[in-house]
Amino acid sequence: MPQPTTCARPTGYPGYSETLPRESESADDARRLVRVACAVWGLDELAEDGALIVSELVANAVQHARRESIRIVVDRPDAARVRVGVADLSRARPVEREADDNEEGGRGLRLVAALAADWGTDERRWGKIVWADLEVRG
Repeated sequence: MPQPTTCARPTGYPGYSETLPRESESADDARRLVRVACAVWGLDELAEDGALIVSELVANAVQHARRESIRIVVDRPDAARVRVGVADLSRARPVEREADDNEEGGRGLRLVAALAADWGTDERRWGKIVWADLEVRG
């Protein structure tokens, strides 16, 4: 199993990232990375929503991205906010859509939007990063 990497960020908080295979089983490792980062930062209250969000972002990347791997990134832009992101080599932007009651999927981004303080897509020369921000309430 690849080891996560950490590096200092301009905010002074470490960031965590890990490259994983583009397969559904990688959601387990992505959830673990989010939970560990939140625990290290003393933000356990964000861990479960973050784990659910990263699961949805990984599922989208598995279904729609190209190439064999994805990169999970967990940052702390400031004291009260955690950003969870999934980077892939596809430039196709995710689309939030209405799912029919009979459809099994199609609700992931609506769930992300409901749980996150904000979410979006940053285009890169090589692909994109789909991210979601979690904020401490109160």
